[in-house]
Amino acid sequence: MAATALRMGVVGGSIAGCAMAIAGVRAGADVTVYERSNGELQDRGLGIVIPPALHQELVAARYLDASMETAPVGTRVWVTRKPDGRTAHEFGRQPSAVVPCNWGMLWRSLRSRAGDVRYHRGLPVTSVEREPSGGALIRTAAGVESYDIVVGADGHQSVTRELLAPGLRPTPAGYMVWRGTVSPSAFAGRPEQLELLRCAWVTVAFPRGHGVFYLIPSAPKRAGGAGGERLLAYAIYGYPPAPAAGRRQEDVATYVRTLADEHFPVEWADVVARGEHLSLMCHPVADVQVPRAADPPFLLAGDAAAITRPHTASGAVKALQDALCLERVLRDSTSTDEALRRYADERTAAGAHLVELGRRLGRAQVERTPEWHTMGPADVDTWSRAVLDGATSYLFGGLGVEVRE
Repeated sequence: MAATALRMGVVGGSIAGCAMAIAGVRAGADVTVYERSNGELQDRGLGIVIPPALHQELVAARYLDASMETAPVGTRVWVTRKPDGRTAHEFGRQPSAVVPCNWGMLWRSLRSRAGDVRYHRGLPVTSVEREPSGGALIRTAAGVESYDIVVGADGHQSVTRELLAPGLRPTPAGYMVWRGTVSPSAFAGRPEQLELLRCAWVTVAFPRGHGVFYLIPSAPKRAGGAGGERLLAYAIYGYPPAPAAGRRQEDVATYVRTLADEHFPVEWADVVARGEHLSLMCHPVADVQVPRAADPPFLLAGDAAAITRPHTASGAVKALQDALCLERVLRDSTSTDEALRRYADERTAAGAHLVELGRRLGRAQVERTPEWHTMGPADVDTWSRAVLDGATSYLFGGLGVEVRE
């Protein structure tokens, strides 16, 4: 069943929404997207990473432009601060191929590939409802529209999720993540760190937390401009000093610099504490999983269906895989109900796996951290296998795969 003549409404026009719009268009549906923000999404410059195989699949399937700039690296480096000083101690390296992307550039590529879908910016969806005939309604300030399928790609506070799983809320992990991008000027006087990041991504481990560092492309400063410059992207996980501290926007820059100075080797603390921040935000870490990712005529994608702790680096990954799945089931099923049931079977299980993996990684890398400074390369591999417990994660180079006799 190609989805010819189906009307599909997508609630949310971010990465998940644009990817789902492409899936619908490629399957033959008539697609309308509703994005609540009236801002320029392409200006968001935070970093994300995706697996190389998924990037290749998305380019081959024409979800992404092959010319979109990325910053691929193949190794993960583990460092911590020496207990008797402030300098760095490298204690492990693992094969770990990732494709770092600039969030705004990824969104722009997906948006351009969505083609001529009706994309309503600055038009929040106030509710989604079932029609007695079996269809769905999307209600906005502009009126009510009827659709055969409604995709909830509206993130953490999804109105579509509220319809399918009333009252379901994310469960807080109890700690936070600080995300930022820093100008290359941060590496002035630190050429060794910059050179390392050209071929690797780095985990800086400390008691009850860690930081992740990698380079991403810089978006062109104006339409048609050339990119090529690299920015430093980071995510730092840890506990705020008090229940309210570190949450207000005015506290963010101060506290993340304090955290770096307190726990990082001086080489990395300098980059965070004294670098020029181009973007900086923080939020509590939480997770949630819906019982079922679709209930015809509704389905959920991305964070609307499952929020996994960001240790898995799978927020955008899952959203993109959701879209590939939707296109496939729309093409291969004999009815929309069958397509959405198949989608629910596949993507509910995928979301549940990622939520559990995120919790395991959170316990091991934040809540119950080992004595990092006592570990060596063999210890890192042994620890990684124990944490994954037979699961797989592209961030660990396949170490979670057990070989049984």
